[in-house]
This record gives sequence, C-alpha cells and structure tokens, in this order.
Amino acid sequence: MTESLSRARHVEPIAHVRIDASGDWLVHALDEHLKAVGQISAGFAQLFGNADWGATAGILHDLGKYKVDFQDYIRNRSGFERDEASDGGPGKVDHTAAGALYAVERFGPVGRILAYVIAGHHSGLPDWYKLDAPGRSLSERLSEPHHLQESLAEQPPTEILSVERPTTLPCAQGFKGSEHAHLWVRMLFSCLVDADFLDTEAFMDPQRSQLRDLRGQLLPLQSSYDAYMHAKQARADDTIVNRLRRQILQECLEGASKPPGLFSLTVPTGGGKTLASIGFALEHALRHGKQRIIVAIPYTSIIEQTAQVLREVFGDDAVLEHHSNLDPERETISSKLATENWDAPIVVTTNVQLFESLFAARTSACRKLHNLVNSVIILDEAQMLPVEFLKPVLSAITGLQKLFGVSVVLCTATQPALAGHIGDRPPSSCAGFEGLQDVHELMGDPERLAECFKRVQVRFLGKQGQPVEWATVAQELTQRPQVLAIVNSRRDCRDLHALMPDDTVHLSALMCGEHRSITISTIKETLQRGSPIRVVSTQLVEAGVDLDFPVVYRALAGLDSIAQAAGRCNREGRLANGTLGDVCVFTPPRAAPLGLLRKGEDTAKEMFRREPDLALSLSPRAFTRYFEKLYGKLNSFDEKDIMGLLAGDGARDFQMQFRTAAMKFRLIDDAGQKAIIVWYKARKFDSKSEIDALRAIGPKRSIMRKLQRCTVTVPEKAWIELRNQGAIENLVGPEGPLDLWAQCVPGLYDQTFGLRLEGPNFKGDEFVC
Repeated sequence: MTESLSRARHVEPIAHVRIDASGDWLVHALDEHLKAVGQISAGFAQLFGNADWGATAGILHDLGKYKVDFQDYIRNRSGFERDEASDGGPGKVDHTAAGALYAVERFGPVGRILAYVIAGHHSGLPDWYKLDAPGRSLSERLSEPHHLQESLAEQPPTEILSVERPTTLPCAQGFKGSEHAHLWVRMLFSCLVDADFLDTEAFMDPQRSQLRDLRGQLLPLQSSYDAYMHAKQARADDTIVNRLRRQILQECLEGASKPPGLFSLTVPTGGGKTLASIGFALEHALRHGKQRIIVAIPYTSIIEQTAQVLREVFGDDAVLEHHSNLDPERETISSKLATENWDAPIVVTTNVQLFESLFAARTSACRKLHNLVNSVIILDEAQMLPVEFLKPVLSAITGLQKLFGVSVVLCTATQPALAGHIGDRPPSSCAGFEGLQDVHELMGDPERLAECFKRVQVRFLGKQGQPVEWATVAQELTQRPQVLAIVNSRRDCRDLHALMPDDTVHLSALMCGEHRSITISTIKETLQRGSPIRVVSTQLVEAGVDLDFPVVYRALAGLDSIAQAAGRCNREGRLANGTLGDVCVFTPPRAAPLGLLRKGEDTAKEMFRREPDLALSLSPRAFTRYFEKLYGKLNSFDEKDIMGLLAGDGARDFQMQFRTAAMKFRLIDDAGQKAIIVWYKARKFDSKSEIDALRAIGPKRSIMRKLQRCTVTVPEKAWIELRNQGAIENLVGPEGPLDLWAQCVPGLYDQTFGLRLEGPNFKGDEFVC
C-alpha cells in the first residue's frame, strides 16, 4: 500500500503522501486508494444488499485526482516534490466533480445517484438545484465537463474506468420509491465517506487507525447483563413495585424472539424500562444477528444518567456516549474515534444527534449512518419526538426498519398515538399522514400493568379550570415537609419560589448543567435521609430524573407532562400501608407559553372537562386519547416541508435538495438563542479559572468540553441586553473563529437561581424551562 520514494519525480499518480518516522517519504498510490475504498465501501453497503453501489462509488470517488493540476498541487503543497521555481502550486483543486460526471456519462440517469455521493464526499451532499443552502448545486457541477476531460486526459487505469454499472435494486427489497430515496442515497454516502476516511487514516496515521478495533462486540455483553440483573434483583426488597419490574423484564426477554420490526414498550414511570429495554435489545440482537444497540434520548440530563447505568452493567469500553455535554475526563482516544462513526456495540446518544444525522448533508454527520444498519434502536421517552417534524421522523423510522434491517423500540410511559392515521385531515395533506404500521407492543396488557403499578392519586387544587394564585400554592407547599412543585416557565418558577421559605430549592434551565446535576444529587440524598425538603422546578425534572417525593404539585399542562410529574411521586411505592402518593394539579395564574405547550394544556383541560375519569386514570388508553386530540389541533407535522424537499415529485428522478433540507431540519431551533458561559464553582471545578485559561491560550478542546457543563442558553434579546450592560464578553475577540461569550462581572450568576435576568428590560415569560 505504501512505498519509500526518492526526491526524483515519480510519474505514478498519488492520493496522499507523508513522512515516516525515519524521515523517508511514503506515498499512497491513487489507484490503490480507489480500489481499497471501493472494497471497504462495498463491505459496508453489503449489509443492505448494495455492495456493487458501494464499490463503484469508492472506485470513482477520487477520479479527479488524476488531473495534472491536482498532482502538482499535492506534490508542491506537501513538499514531496516541490518545484522551487513554483509559487507553491495552485490553490484548492476540485477533484470530486470528475467522478460524478463520469458516473452520469457512463451509466446514464442512474449515475446521478452516484454523482450525489461522489461530488459531496468532502463538502457534503449537494442540492440538485440552487435553493436556500450555501454551496453549488449538483446540476451546476454536472454542467462543467472540463473536470472529467482533464482527468481522462491522464489515462487513468482501465480497471478504474471499466468499473461496472451497479445492478442491485435499492436496499434489495422493500424500497418505497421517492419517499425513501433520500435515505438510501444518504446511506451510500455514509458508506463511501467512512471508507474514504478509514483508508486515508490507515495510510496517514496507522497508529490512530489501529485504535479503532478495541471496543468489542455484543455477544460477550450478555453474561455481564445477566450477572448485573441477577445481583440487582437479589438486593431488591420484595415489594409490589419490584415484583412488577421483574415481570416487565421477563416479558421483554420473551418478546425478543419476535421477528425484527417496530416495537412499543409501554411501561409506567418507575417500571425499570431502561434496563428492561436494554435486555430486550441485547437478546433480540443476539437472536437475529444485529450488530449494535443505539439508545436515543431527548435530553442530555437523561443521557448522562442512562449512560452511567449502562457503564455499570457493561463496562466503559462497551458503551459509547455521543452528546454535547460529555465530560472530557471520561473520553479516551478510542471513544473519540468511535464517535466519528459509531463503531461500538452500544451507543447512547440524543434524539438531536440521531435524527439530525438522518437528515444531514455534512460528511461528519453522515459518516456514522451505515452503522445503524442491522441494529436495534431504542427511542426512550418516545412521546418527546418533535411533532413539527413528526412526518419526516416517522418516515425515517419506517425506512430504517424496512430497508436497513433496524428494529426500533418506542419506549415510554406515555405512549403517543403514532400508529395508523395521524391528524384529522386526509393523508395527502401536510396535516394528516399515515404513521407507523405494524407496531408490536412488548407488554401483554399495558392497561392492567398500569393499574397494578398505580402509586398515586391525582386530584385538583381548587375548582377545576379556575386559576389559583401563587400565594395559595405556596401556602399549600409550605405545609408539606417533602414536596415537589413543577411549573411551566422560568418566570413562574421564580415567582412561586419567592413566596416560599428560604431553604426551598430552585431548579430551572437558567442554572448551568453542572449546577443542576449537583442540586439534583443533593435533593436525592436529602430524600433518602427522610429530611424535610421543598423544591420548586420547571419541567426539566419530569423525564429521566429519578426523584421520589410523597407529594407532587403540577401546574396544568399536557397530560403526558402531568404523568411524568406523577412519576416523581411515590416512585418506589414505599409509603406506609400502601398509601398512594398525592399528585395535585392546579391551574396557574398564567397559561402555558404559546405553541405546543399551550395546545397540550388546552387538550388536557378539555379531557379533564369531558372525560375526567379517563384523564385522571393516567392509563395507556388515556394517553392514546390525549395524543389523538392533541395531533388533531396541530396545523402541520412537517413545518419546514422536509418531505417536499427530499421526497417530492423530483425524487423520482433523484432530484433532491439534501443541503437545504439539512439546514431546515433542526430539532432544537438555535435561531434566536445564545449560549453564555457562567462563573460556577463546585467540588474541584471552577469555571472562572477555565474561562481565564481559555481567554489566555484561545479555544482548546479539553477546556471547551468542560465549560459546556457551565453554559446557560438564553434568547438573543436577553443576550443583547447583557452584552450592552457589559456583563458578558467575547472570549476570542471580534475577529476570532468562534462566537464564545462568557460572564465577566460578579453577581451575574446566582448560586441558587442561576443566571440573573432581572430588571425592566427582561421579560421572564419568554423563558420556558
């Protein structure tokens, strides 16, 4: 693959060059690189029946590197054969257009599929025609034949040019034409991009390349899981809750023998669904030859907790975390490499990372996608799937299952109504469409399970539908030694907390992630001691935070939010004499913020008025009814017309707008939001010291990863006000490569409330959680 060369000019076309430890030049021959990438890419694509597509894409991807100007460029810029009379050679050379042009010229219309993949293998998948996204369109690039002519003039090897036309059908079977064409092209793109990276890395950095094979497979993990669960069950008290958890686990393990497909796991909060779903996924994967397990979670606050549990079960090397708040001290070289392509047996990530990758155009985001093939994906808290993108998200889930051998588990206590027709309008309209089909529930009788698991009684404070003043709520809370109150916005949280005793704990997203984590740990320890504690929080505690209060108050919200709040009450069923926990719902002085939260509140209000017994039961049937009503109130399940961009009429001729769709598909809309690094000191970590270091030496990955735990995101209007006040500063200067802002005055961050956004220029009702 490599050979040592003298300084004399060598006529063989080269792909890459480097100097080895002894100072000798090594070259990566271009034809060898093309064949190797074709072979690796074919191996990846073979898993979904399209090895010939992967091979052809790999062989043609760098055809443009045969051009004289590219060969001069790489020799001069690397110093391998520098021409001293030259000014360093030409600048960046387009080497991706030639292979795309050749695919279309040689294979006709079918070559357009390969053209997307080849033309975008560095810059990302292009749009077919110029629309909203930056960069040149594929149709523009295919109108410049000189790139191909210049490559063919150098007479590339016949074995490269004679590559055969792919003949296998997309994904071998189950292809739904235009709807899933974009997903198939993106999978081919992933195969090529990862193959190109891996082969290039094997030449340029062989030591780094060898570190990629250290993370193991699924089979050895079964004994670790069995041993962990056996020990956990042996330690557990013989309570009704723990007996039900064992039943849930057993039904999951028995369900693993079912054929691969779509599954739902409807388990009440506190039912041990994390470990039960992993048990199903592991057993299902081993029975059906699946290669990895992906756990996707809506919030980073939950992902850290879940990843910690899975590391306890399987060990650090088996579990890969991939999310923005990852502690750099937990990262290893091997784990950093694995995040690039998810080559690990168990991956724990966020919904944002998973679904934005499935609709991405960038090479770095798409590179890992082929490792979703033949896997098991657990979608934890499935009710949190974003309704504004529900149509493209469910289409992607269907495509993964039918085309790429993926089994998907929708895992939640409040199962949304995602099967059958969604919305109250015809399937042809944007506000109505066919959802998931043939979803198999893993629990034999979810209704009975919910009844057996009942640990709380839901009641109303005051007259249903009549607003209750904060002073009244505070008076109720003060009478309770251990109580949690959950409200709908940061402003509500501040207003209620201000009326409470001084030792009341405050929780909101104006506190940085590190601050929240430490506060939640303190709450848990206090509850375990049986000491008095009162907490006022936004809804950030509702999903995945294992708190266990005897009493919970919840401001009126969507029925799923009320159920999640109830999951923080009597979670372990330990109240004396089988007493039920007390969940008190009240109508707050202010309605929930406009948008989905308001529609959820209105839907719950309607159910409590018209079907009170069903709504108060918090049963699976109640949630099905709730989501059917909620979805009927929505105007669109594809607000950005993602499916129109990727699966419209043009998709039949593979005319897709990859880059524009990727730009519009954002599960977390960062527009109008700004992150601020705050001063927070706890344990052995002081963010102010890290800020000072970053200011002195500039952006450094290890420092920035630590500081991610000490950021607070605010609306841009609030950020502008803080900037105008001189309360925050740009750490890298106005000409720096990053927009990195941090607190620069004392008092801006409070150890109780977090970031202070107070005064006449701030409107607290803009802040939700």
